[in-house]
Formats: sequence, C-alpha cells, structure tokens
Amino acid sequence: MIEKTPVEVVVVGHVCLDIIPTLGSHQRQPSELFVPGKLNRVGPATVTTGGVVPNTGIALHRLGVATRLVGKVGNDALGKSVLEVIGRQGAHLADSMIVSDEVDTSYTVVISPPGVDRMFLHCSGANDHFTADDMDAAWLDGIRLLHFGYPPLMRQMVENDGAEVVKLFERARTAGAVTSLDMAYVDPQSEAANVDWPALLRRVLPHTDLFLPSLEEILYMLGRPQADLDGNLLGEVAQTCLDMGAAVVLLKLGDRGLYMRTTSDAARLRQAGDLPETWRGRELFIPSFDVHCVGATGAGDCAIAGFLAGFVAGESPEEVITTAAAVGACNVEFADAISGIPDLSAVQKRIQSGWLHRPLDLELPNWEPLPDSEVLQGPNSI
Repeated sequence: MIEKTPVEVVVVGHVCLDIIPTLGSHQRQPSELFVPGKLNRVGPATVTTGGVVPNTGIALHRLGVATRLVGKVGNDALGKSVLEVIGRQGAHLADSMIVSDEVDTSYTVVISPPGVDRMFLHCSGANDHFTADDMDAAWLDGIRLLHFGYPPLMRQMVENDGAEVVKLFERARTAGAVTSLDMAYVDPQSEAANVDWPALLRRVLPHTDLFLPSLEEILYMLGRPQADLDGNLLGEVAQTCLDMGAAVVLLKLGDRGLYMRTTSDAARLRQAGDLPETWRGRELFIPSFDVHCVGATGAGDCAIAGFLAGFVAGESPEEVITTAAAVGACNVEFADAISGIPDLSAVQKRIQSGWLHRPLDLELPNWEPLPDSEVLQGPNSI
C-alpha cells in the first residue's frame, strides 16, 4: 500500500541491517580486537538499519519531510528485522520496500572503537540485484526530489558505466523531480574497484543535479591520490565534477565540515529544480558544529538528509549547508544513525541559539566569512 500523504522525497538504494557491538574505552586499536583465537568481551549490540535508504530516508522523515523509502531485502529473518526497524519509525515507511524470495538480505557488522574510525564487515546481498526496474513508476508521481545512494555497493547499478543509474534518473526527471546522488567508499580489494569510475561519472553526472560524495570517495573515483586538504584541492575536485555535468557538488569532509560548489551555468541551474540566481557560481565552506561525539555511524547520510530537507524547503545555499552540518552533528551525539535527529524546526532553533562550531583547521586563503554566519565564501564564487 502506498502512503496517502503527498511525498516530497524518494530515497532509493542501499539498505542493510547494521549490528554494532558496544566496545569499551580500552578497545581502541584494531590490533587489540583482531587477534586469532582471542575472545573479545563486548557490551550489548545495537541492531539497527544501515545504508542510505534507512539512514537518509528515516532522518528526512524525522526532520518532517514526507519521504518514501525504496530498497530491496530478502524474504528472510534479517529482511523481516529491517522492515520491523523501519516500521517503528513510521507505520507507512516500509510500504514501498521490495521483498524478494530470490535474494538474501544485506547486513553489516560495524566495528567502531571509541576515538577510532569505523570498520565494516559487509554482505551486499539483495543490493547487488537492485535495478531501476525495481522502482514502481507510481512512486515518482508528484515528488520533488529523488535521492539515490551507495552505487559502489550495488553491483547491477554500476555495470555498463552506471546505465541503471542513468535510467533511474531519466525517469525521475521525466516525472519532474530533482536528482540527487550519494556515493560510498570503494574498497580497492572489492569488485567495485574494477569499475571505470571516471567513465561512470561522465555518464551519470549530466543526469545528476545534486552530487554529494565524501572527498575520500571522489578522490578515489577520479583516480587522484589522497592529498593534504586545502581550498585548492576542494575547488579542483568540485570543478571537475561540475565539468562532468553536476549542478551542485557537496563534499563531506568528516569532522572538518562541508564544502559546496555550484555551477555558474544558469541553464544547468534551471534543470536542477529551477534554482534561483543565488545558487549560481557559489563556493561555500562550513566547519562542523561542536558536539560530543558518541558514534559516527550514518553521519554523512544524516548530513545529506539535512541538505535535502533544507533544499526542498527552499533555503538559500548558505542556509542549506548550515542545516546539513547541523543535522550531521545531531547524528554523532548518539551511537546509532538516526536517534539523534529531531524535527527541522528544532535543528533551526539550535542553530539560532548560538551553537558553536569546531575551530577551522584548513588552509583557506582568500576566503571570507559571510555576514552573521559561520559560513565562509571562497574565491571561486561569482
């Protein structure tokens, strides 16, 4: 049954069950955990959903955006758990999930020692079998935006230089929707490492209005080495993505903040939801908000939810990037991906209350702060 409330955003793509053991403060280094024959005593596990569909989708729902979730799971115990967890967030949210007898549900074991970057043990399962044809055309009627995420973890979506992503986005655009794309890290030892990512990006980005990868992800896909982070690197990478066809590029920089650059082409902005002149040729950066970090699972997905919520609400570029940073910060105050996300009005109230930011630790010469804002504007702005 399709929900009766008009849907603004459809979130489609990767979905899995996340199992997150509680690790003690003494278990900080991977070398202390992964020892053959050693029994590691851990605390209770948080069992929740992972992937772009539940993370970004449920975060949007909690922010107050009417959202439809579309992902594929198996008709198995893990799949039933995924649907149950999603359903607890909203009775209608699992209505458009696809259940198949032919595939196994994806799952991830998240190893997240305090103060150490996360590690993942992941089975792609049903995600590898998802295609554009899994989308019911009726699910696109009247929507404002379609967000697709994690193609590196969805085998059929990246075959033939992303032909299935292009098909999905063409259908969304025909329905009058803005298209949005998030990526995932490519494991150099995985099947996804064999994809010609520059070729895929050249094929997909002309159909992508909002491109929202992390810097680490896009550097790998462009075949560029990891480098010291500064304004020049950010500007070069974002311009490459704009030249490939995207209208808006948001680069997630972990706890350092968010960087955004937009096209100077007015015609391309009109294709991206008829964006106003205030979006043309902008280069912005915002440092992360200062919070006590409990866990970073889903932080990037929730930052994107904040970005999309602000976008469909008609916020200005500087407001959108601020909302994205704020929602991402709310996420890390809790161990799981979505428990920390309030409604959008509460996020905006917290921003307006004088919420402090982390100190800027990037070299950004010739950048200027915008009036009454922690957002910086870069030299590439028009």
